[in-house]
Amino acid sequence: MGDTILEIRHLRKAFGSHEVLKDINFTVAKGDVTSIIGASGSGKSTLLRCVNLLETPTSGEILYHGENVVGRGVNAAAYRSHVGMVFQSFNLFNNMTVLENCIVGQVKVLKKNKGDARKQAMNYLEKVGMAPYINAKPRQISGGQKQRVAIARALAMDPEVLLFDEPTSALDPEMVGEVLSVMQALAQEGMTMLVVTHEMAFARDVSSHVVYMNQGVICEQGTPEEVFGNPQRQETKDFLSRFRQN
Repeated sequence: MGDTILEIRHLRKAFGSHEVLKDINFTVAKGDVTSIIGASGSGKSTLLRCVNLLETPTSGEILYHGENVVGRGVNAAAYRSHVGMVFQSFNLFNNMTVLENCIVGQVKVLKKNKGDARKQAMNYLEKVGMAPYINAKPRQISGGQKQRVAIARALAMDPEVLLFDEPTSALDPEMVGEVLSVMQALAQEGMTMLVVTHEMAFARDVSSHVVYMNQGVICEQGTPEEVFGNPQRQETKDFLSRFRQN
């Protein structure tokens, strides 16, 4: 794919004596859709939270265009405006309308004027099919709609990479498809994405790169064809055997 945007080197994260991530190494290039799969508790979400600096790694480096963003003197808010995040639980501001949710970060972090921010917000709300709901508060819309608003909000910040932390796991089954189809459209447009997911069909069919994690380590990584079609490690085979019927 060419240009490397993110490079994770020897990343470790421990909470007290409990080591959650052990020597994690991988790169994200422009246009990559990297899916991180693995059983619950394997460290996937902690890895994403480290990449977004919501957790401070115990050791190792996270290079953004070659610059290590772990450590002192890094403007985390500025970095996060380039490396956006969509959360499992939406994290919308409940006291704001759908439109206001998509404007506030642009004004506060990117220092845009309200008019430009509104235009950008409307553009992405239209893109995810949420333009009719701009005056609704989060409590008035469904989980799938909230997640689409959360995606529009992240996109409105013009990020270079979008991180998704199990974006469908809090949704009712009938709403999963509407969020995955938005993500699939973004992938087709060349958005660089790092996705922690339990949706194996998405990982297999939409990703360019798949990372399988188990107990805090990367057991295997490669193209979807390699990981799903010809897994090398027994634990990968065991994990994927549950999804073979898909």
